[in-house]
Amino acid sequence: MKRLLFCFAAALLLGALNLQAQWIQTNGPSGGSAFCFAVGGSNLFAGTNGGVFFSTNNGTSWTLANTGLTNTTVQSLVVNGANLFAGTIGGVFLSTNPATRDANWTAVNNGLTNAVVQSLIVSGSNLFAGTMGGVFLSINNGASWTAVNTGLMNTDVLSLAVNGSNLFAGTNGGGVFFSTNNGTNWIAVNTGLTSRTVQTLVVNGLNLFAGTSSGGVFFSMNNGTSWTAVNTGLTPTDVHALAVSGTNLFAGSLVGGVFLSTNDGTSWTAINNGLVETNVRSLAVNGLNLFAGTIGTGVFLSTNNGANWRAVNNGFANTFVRTLAVSGSNLFAGIFGGVFLSTNPATRDASWTAVNTGLAYPDVQSLAVSGSNLFAGTLGGDGVYLSTNNGTSWASVSIGLTDNLVRTLVVSGPNLFAGTLRGGVFLSTNNGTSWTAVNNGLLETNVRSLAVNGSNLFAGTINGVFLSTNNGTSWTAVNTGLTEIFVQALAVSGLNLFAGTQGGVFLSTNNGASWTAVNTGLTNTDVRFLAVSGSNLFAGTFGGGVFHSANPATRDASWTAVNTGLANTFVRTLAVNGSNLLAGTNGNGVWRRLLSEMVTAVADDRSHVPFDFTLEQNHPNPFRSGAAFRYVGNPSTTIRYQLPKATHVVLKIYNIFGQEVRTLVNERQPASVKSVGWDGRDQSGQEVNSGIYIYRLQAGGSMQSRKMSFVR
Repeated sequence: MKRLLFCFAAALLLGALNLQAQWIQTNGPSGGSAFCFAVGGSNLFAGTNGGVFFSTNNGTSWTLANTGLTNTTVQSLVVNGANLFAGTIGGVFLSTNPATRDANWTAVNNGLTNAVVQSLIVSGSNLFAGTMGGVFLSINNGASWTAVNTGLMNTDVLSLAVNGSNLFAGTNGGGVFFSTNNGTNWIAVNTGLTSRTVQTLVVNGLNLFAGTSSGGVFFSMNNGTSWTAVNTGLTPTDVHALAVSGTNLFAGSLVGGVFLSTNDGTSWTAINNGLVETNVRSLAVNGLNLFAGTIGTGVFLSTNNGANWRAVNNGFANTFVRTLAVSGSNLFAGIFGGVFLSTNPATRDASWTAVNTGLAYPDVQSLAVSGSNLFAGTLGGDGVYLSTNNGTSWASVSIGLTDNLVRTLVVSGPNLFAGTLRGGVFLSTNNGTSWTAVNNGLLETNVRSLAVNGSNLFAGTINGVFLSTNNGTSWTAVNTGLTEIFVQALAVSGLNLFAGTQGGVFLSTNNGASWTAVNTGLTNTDVRFLAVSGSNLFAGTFGGGVFHSANPATRDASWTAVNTGLANTFVRTLAVNGSNLLAGTNGNGVWRRLLSEMVTAVADDRSHVPFDFTLEQNHPNPFRSGAAFRYVGNPSTTIRYQLPKATHVVLKIYNIFGQEVRTLVNERQPASVKSVGWDGRDQSGQEVNSGIYIYRLQAGGSMQSRKMSFVR
C-alpha cells in the first residue's frame, strides 16, 4: 500500500513540477539608465537600454518585463488604456498585460518603414510614432501604420506633444512643426526658437514648452507661432526632459540635474539635494511623486517637488557590467557607476551594495584580486584604484601611469600589470604605488586583455597577440594562424591558450606560436570574454549570449549555446564562483547559473555505440558532500548511461517522497555512452539532506531508475 501511495504521489509531483535549468538574475547590481517613463494608474514603467521595468509601488521595487521584446533599447513609452506601447530602435511593441510578471510583448510594425522610434504619443484613438523617418499614425493600436509627413521638412523626430486637436513634433535640427489634422499636413513654427534641436515637448494648459539641446527651455502661448527663451537660473541648457505638476514645471538636464520653475519658466531653481547623479534623461509625475531617470545611476524619487531625492532602484538591474571578480565568498562587479559587492550571489535573496567611497571615477572596466587587495581599473580618472577592505574605501594608485584608460588588469605573483587603450602595458611591483611602462616590442598599444601562464605574459590587442617571457621587458608578436586580430579576451587552461576575438575563438597549444580557429557551433563570433572551469570553456558573446565547449582544446572542438532564461544576451564578462557561472550583461546586471546544469555530459564516448539502453549504478555510492572529483563543478558522484540511438534524454533526481530535486539532463543526445556528475545540490543550489535518492532516466519511450545514498 505504501509503495502504491509513493508511486501515485511521485506521478502527481512529476506531472506538476517542471523545474527547468536556467539563468537567474542576481537582483543587481541596481542602477543604470532610464531613458523614458510612462504612468498607468498606480503603475510606473521605465524604458531602458535593457528593456522595460515596471513598479507597482512608486519605485520601491522593480520587475523586468521583456518577454517577446526582441529589441530592448527602449526610447519611448506610452499608455493607452490597458495597453503599453514601447518605441525601440527596432520598432514599436505592444503589451496588453504590462504590469504583470507574465507580461509579454508583440511587435506591431506593419507599415512602419522606419524602425528607429524616438517618441510615442496618444491622442484619442490615434497613436503617433516619431521616428528618424518622420511621423507615423496608427488608428488600430499599432496593427498598421501610415506615414503622415506632408510638410514635415525635417523627419528626424525626437519628441511629440498633443494639445487638444493640435499635434506638435520636435525635430533634430529643424525645430518644431505643427499639425491640426492628425499629421496630414505640417507647418514649421519656429519664430524665436533659436535652438532647433528639440528634445522634449510638454503642454501645460494653453502653454507649450520646448526643451532643446543647447538653448534651454522655450515657451509659446500661441501654439508655436512665436517662442520666447525662458532660462533665467537654468544652467546648463541641454534639456532632455520636461514635466508638469500643477503650477510647477520641471526640467531635467544632462549635466545640471533637475530644475524647478513655479512661474512658467520665467525663473528656475536647481533642486538636486540627494540626487547623486545629475545627468537626467527623463522625468515623470504620478500624483505627488516626481521621478527622475538618470544616466548610469537609475531612478530617483522626490515626494516634495524635488526638495529632496532618494534612489529607488531595488530590482532595477539595468546596469552595464564590465567586469567581475571573485574573492573568497565575495563577488565584485565593476559597472558604469562604480563597484558593487555581493556576499550572497548564489542565493535567491542575492543582494548588492555599492562600495565606492574614494572611487573618484565611476567607469570601472576591470577588477583584479591579489590577496587582501582589490584593484579597480577605470576608463578615466586616475586609472587604477586600490581597496584593502573589500571596497569599503578606495585610494588612487597611479603614479607613473601615463594612460588613465585602463581596460584590463592581471596579477602575476608580486607583479600587477595594467593594459591600457593608448599607452600599452604598465607594471607595478608594489601594489600600484608606482608604475612603469613596459612596451619594448609591443607594436600595438591598444591593449584589451592580459593573461598569465607561468612565466609567460600575453597581451591581446586590436592588432593581435603579443608574448613576453620577462614581465614585459620585451614583447614578440605571436599571430601565426590568428586570422582575426582584434583580440578582446584571453584565457589559459593548462598548456592551452585561448583568444576571444571579433571572429570567434582561437586555440594555441604552444604559447601563441601558432593558432587554430575552434568555432564549430559558435553562432555568434563577437567574443567578449572567456572563462575556464576545469576542462570546460565558456564564451560570453555580444548578442549571442553564453556558449559552452566541453572539448575546446581538440580538433573536434564544438560549442553549444546555454542561454535558457538569459534575458540579455549581450554578455561582457564571466566568472566562476564555486558551483556557479556568473555572467555580466550589457543592460541587465549579473546573472547566475549552476555549472552542472550546463556541463551535463562531462564524458561523452561516441566511438562506441551501445546495443542496449542502460542506466548504470552511480559511483561512488554512497557518496559524500565535497568529495574530490575530477570533473567540472566538483560533482561527488557520477551517473553513467548508454544510448543505443539518438533521442531526447531526461535525467532527474527525486527524494524518497517522489519530489523532484534536480534536473541533470533535458536535451536531445546522440547514440553514445554518457557520464553526468551530481554534486548533491538541488535545483536552487542548496545542498540536500543525507538520505536515499532516486535517479530516473527517460530516453524516448524507455525508462529506468536506480537508488543512491548521499551522506553530508
